[in-house]
Amino acid sequence: MTTTRTRTHASTTTFRRARLFLPVAVAALAFTATAAAADSSPTTPAEQTVTAQDHRGAPSEPKAMLDAWIRLWNGDFAQAPRIISPRLRVHAALLDGGDGSSIRGVDGLVNWITQTRAAFPDLRFTAEVGPLVDGRYGSVRWKATGTYAGGFPGAKAKPGTVVTFTGTDTLRMQDGKFAEYWVNTDTLLLLTQLQAL
Repeated sequence: MTTTRTRTHASTTTFRRARLFLPVAVAALAFTATAAAADSSPTTPAEQTVTAQDHRGAPSEPKAMLDAWIRLWNGDFAQAPRIISPRLRVHAALLDGGDGSSIRGVDGLVNWITQTRAAFPDLRFTAEVGPLVDGRYGSVRWKATGTYAGGFPGAKAKPGTVVTFTGTDTLRMQDGKFAEYWVNTDTLLLLTQLQAL
């Protein structure tokens, strides 16, 4: 009975730790009509045009904002307050069963990115497709490559293993900042390289 409890506890701990390290998600991408349906904010023709007129130095164009988004994930945390809304909402299917709703605002996102990068300190994101912009929505298909530093629960890969995985980020822009974020990561590809399956 103690062994069963220990295994259950270890399994729960594994899922909690895994959530901290990786932005793994099998979230529904809302780039077209699905995104519009999920967005509960009012939509008028004026709102469909992104006007990023932020006098605090935020990028003025949606594509520039998406470029800054990639730089943010590459560890340039100075980008965060310039492009992230304090009310940012994250939609992600996390390994521990969470939906990403606990990750909020600038600090929540930067903390999540920092934890992700802890397992892969040299993690580098590059855009493969995009950035694509449609009204208030932007999307970028990315590829990430990094050297595994160890510490991922259940991983049998040795530290020093280079991993490459892909994903797509879709973001809703409001008042010149990203206010909502959907992520879809190829978790199977990553976990296979980490020998965590």
